[in-house]
This record gives sequence, structure tokens and C-alpha cells, in this order.
Amino acid sequence: MSRSSRLVYPALCIMVATGMLSCKKTTEPVTPADLVLKNGTIWTAEDSRPQASALAVNGKIITAVCGTDAEVEKYIGESTRVIDLEGRFVTPGIIDGHVHFNRAGALINDANLMTVSDEEGLRAEMTRLVGILDDGEWITEGLWGAYEQWSLGDAGRTAGKRRKPWRPHRDMIDDITGDHPCFICRYDGQEWLANTAALKAAGMDKGLFNGMVFDSRGNASGIIVRPSPAYDKMVNAVRPKSEKRLLDENRAALKALREAGIVEVHDIAKPDQTERFVKLQQDGELTCRVWLRPDLSLGTELKEKGMTMGLHPTSGEKDGWLRYGALKGYIDGIMGTHGALFFQPYDDQPDNYGHWRTHTSDDPPSFKKGNMEKMYNLIRAGLDSGFVPNVHAIGTRGVAEMLDLYERLKNEGANLTGFRVIHAQVIRPQDFPRFKALNVIAEINPYHISDDMRWMEERIGHERCRGAYAFRSLLDIGTKLSFGSDWPGTSAALYHMHPKYLIYAAVTRQTLNGEPAEGWFPEERITVEEALRAYTINNAFAAFEADIRGSMKEGKLADLTVFDRNLLTIPHAELLKVEVTHTIIDGKIVFQR
Repeated sequence: MSRSSRLVYPALCIMVATGMLSCKKTTEPVTPADLVLKNGTIWTAEDSRPQASALAVNGKIITAVCGTDAEVEKYIGESTRVIDLEGRFVTPGIIDGHVHFNRAGALINDANLMTVSDEEGLRAEMTRLVGILDDGEWITEGLWGAYEQWSLGDAGRTAGKRRKPWRPHRDMIDDITGDHPCFICRYDGQEWLANTAALKAAGMDKGLFNGMVFDSRGNASGIIVRPSPAYDKMVNAVRPKSEKRLLDENRAALKALREAGIVEVHDIAKPDQTERFVKLQQDGELTCRVWLRPDLSLGTELKEKGMTMGLHPTSGEKDGWLRYGALKGYIDGIMGTHGALFFQPYDDQPDNYGHWRTHTSDDPPSFKKGNMEKMYNLIRAGLDSGFVPNVHAIGTRGVAEMLDLYERLKNEGANLTGFRVIHAQVIRPQDFPRFKALNVIAEINPYHISDDMRWMEERIGHERCRGAYAFRSLLDIGTKLSFGSDWPGTSAALYHMHPKYLIYAAVTRQTLNGEPAEGWFPEERITVEEALRAYTINNAFAAFEADIRGSMKEGKLADLTVFDRNLLTIPHAELLKVEVTHTIIDGKIVFQR
């Protein structure tokens, strides 16, 4: 039995076997629906009926998809909730194939300084935080200056634009932060700012400590460099966030997801966050399905606990809301820090080819190719436990090495269904056909185009960039694309999660400012419909559940996203103005604008 077959809900099998309600002409009475949507444009992701006008839902299940509003009238009873779409656009529920949920809420309820590089912006963010935090809570992270050299929306570096990096001072925030100790960092993590309350908490408000930076008056500026004894002392003083605060960050992230029409995330799972997901589910606060992707090194451990794909992390039962998915591994770093692995060195760092990484996010970048055998063994252990691998690979060499390893596994008889190359950011011409030949999914992050083009050509040159985010090339050779936001981003980039940004980037290949006018390597643009498939049915397939969701037809789960305008017909520039009006999961409205 295939993995996908094992994950089918028994109730759905019964419904399909006995025959579901449909919009076919019949004189037989029908059961009134619990929910009816009508007078809309419904994109179903089903080739047999790509568009409809109305649909009916009973419980969790779509029971009718109708070509006209007249056909759905027979499903409306006294207790049916009817939503008049008034021409709005409905898609299968949007599935985000790549998020870092445990960090997302921190950029909402903790410091977010990525676009800050001046005193005004710093003070504004500190003022916002003081208004939402309990007394005495720490303010941490921040990542100031990420967009200092290239502003948000830049298409590339402008000659003469660079300047000396901005450096904050504790005097800029002491009057705002008060008893909130503050320890925030520059985007590269090499400099940190401590306010007076934080220096006192660490016993560093008086005296000299190696690593502290002093201003022209000889006073401690609050800047602490890393590594240093002063940095270590501050880190030891930081009070961990309370469970209440972490849960509040989770709630803020869930609110943002449902407002963006997202019905499921494939999360890079951390054990402590998994426990919080369980609590949120138990308390009825989980408003988004979660497909957990634990670290690649945990396959054997999960097997010993009786866990495999599709099972709830606590009950060990099949669960449609919270369950284990694939195992996540890494082969290289990221472009933003010159860590992605290439066959040729970076143009702006001629001695740097990027960094090998081993299977986990915690191992050092000194990992060498010889340790690919270790990754192979861990993937094998994962497969033996019922988990497929999804591995991060960004540079041309990282992608090629992962395809080599997958090919080895295929030659040994492994079924590569559900195997993913995560990011697949820069690909050599000879490696494009291998995705289709191996039946490997390219899990891509379209909004990276709009953000990363500001520095891509400076780092790897124009010619290598032809293989960057080459979605059309992947599609044309038959590769299945999986869309993910990578929300909330890296230490060097802020990534949007709302689907309008990813779809816009994929079909225009422009920044949010509309540059370049023709798109960056415009031959790699894809259509809105192709983007929607990568966001719906393809991501359901990637989670081995395309038979029960990801498209709209009788018998599938009623996961729906309603947009305020037709994504297929509006000008591409208007995509950025799109809003979600309803998010529906299991036939229940979890968000209504």
C-alpha cells in the first residue's frame, strides 16, 4: 500500500464508495448542506471542471461543486449557512510548503528591526514593543541593518550607495525601554546593543569588560561585539521567554496565517514548538493544519517511539490537523551569508565556495563532502522508519550533490515519491532534467526572487543567475513545484508569507517596486494558474494527501481560500492589492474579513 493510500481518512472512503451528492440533474431529494458558497468564481484545480460558480459542504466534506448558482439551490435548507461571494475568487485552501513557525511569532511580538538603520526606526519599534509586553520582559533579537545597503524593493546595488554601517547607542532607547532589558543584534550577529537595564541585569553597568564598545565620551555605548567575554556574560543574563509569552507569539503567528488564507503549513519542526502545537490543539486554538518536519537525524528515534508520517506527535494516531511529515536535512548554507555551496567561488569573495553542512541545523559549516555517507545513512534510517527526506540545497553544487544522492537511492530501489530538494535556488543547466528523471519535487520560495535580486548578481554573476529561481525551466521539463514562503525569513532577509507576494514574484519576477520593468530573467516567469497549483494540489501531493484535499471536488475536505478579486484575470501589478476575505478549514470559517 502506498503512503498516500495509508493516509486516506476511512470516512472519506465510505463516502466515495456510497456515492457523494453532486450537481447532476436528479429528482431524488438531497440532504441540505451545512454551508453553501455561491455567486463566485471558483478555481477548483481539477482538470475535469477547472471552474465553478458554487459549492456545497456537509460537515468537513465538499458534497457538490456546481457550474451555476441555480444548481446549488437544492442544497440550501433552513439551517444552511449561505455565503454570497458577490463575484469573489475561491481556490482550494492555500498550503504553505515551508515555514519556520517557532520564529515567526517572534517577529510579531518581539523586536523586528530588519528594515531599521536609523534612530527614528529603532525608537518606533521599541515603543511598539513596550506597549505589548508585560513589565520586566526582555526585548531580544531584532536583526537591524539587513536592508541598510540595499533597501527593501531594490532590484540591485547602485554604484556609490554603500556607506559605513549605522551603529545604535543605548541612549537612543533607554528612555523608552525603562525596566525592559534589551539585547538586540545586527543582522549578521556580530554586534549587539544592550540598554542600561540589560547591562545592570548582567552586572555590567559599572566597570570595563572585554567586548564592550565605548563612545567618544568614554561611556559604554551599549554595543557589545561577538565573540567576547562581554557577549558571553550578556547571553547568560538573558531571561528565557515564559511559556505564556511563547504561546502568545504562536497565537500571533496563527492569526497572521488565517488572515492570509493559509490552511496548512509544512513546518521545520522543533521539539519545544511541537509541544506548543499540541497544547494549542488541545485548547481549540490551532487554526491551521501543521505537517511537521523534524530533523533528519531523528528517524530512528521516532521509529522507536512508534511514530511515522501522518501520526500525531502525542497520540500516535492519524490526525488531519497535526502530524509528522518528512524529515528535514541540510547540505549547504544560504546565499544571504555567502554560505550556499557552489562549484565556482563567489564573485565578491573569490576564495569562498560556500559551506558544506551536515544533516542537521546544529552542526558546524566545516562538514566535508566525505560525510555525505553519513547523510545517506540517515536518509536510509528515515526511510526505514517511514519518513521521506526533504533536504535544503541552495547553491549549484549543493543541488547537484543532493540529486546525486537521490539518484543513488533510486538505483538501490528506493521510491522517491515525496522526496524534495528544498529551495533548489541555483541550478546548473545539466541538472534541470534530473528533477523529472528522479521524480523529485522542487520546493521553491518565489518571494526570494523579489528580495534576493538586490545582491544576487554581485555575488555569483549574471550568467550563473540564469539558473536562479528558474521555475519555467523546471516546469517545462515536467518537475512538480511546491510553493513555500520560508516565513519569516533569514537573518539577512525578511520574507512575506501572504500568498499574494509569492504569486506576484513568480509571475512577474519583479521587486515590490515593479523593477525591473520586464522582470529579472523574464523567460523564467510562470502563470498565475501554475503558481496556484504549486500552492494547492501540488503541496497536498507533497504531503501524500492529494487524494483527500488540495483541489475541489465531491468527497474532498472543505479547505478553501476566498480572495476579494479574480487572480486569473487582474493585471499582475494588482496582485499586490489582493486581500483574503474568508479562510475555511474542514468546512469551518476560521477567518472572515
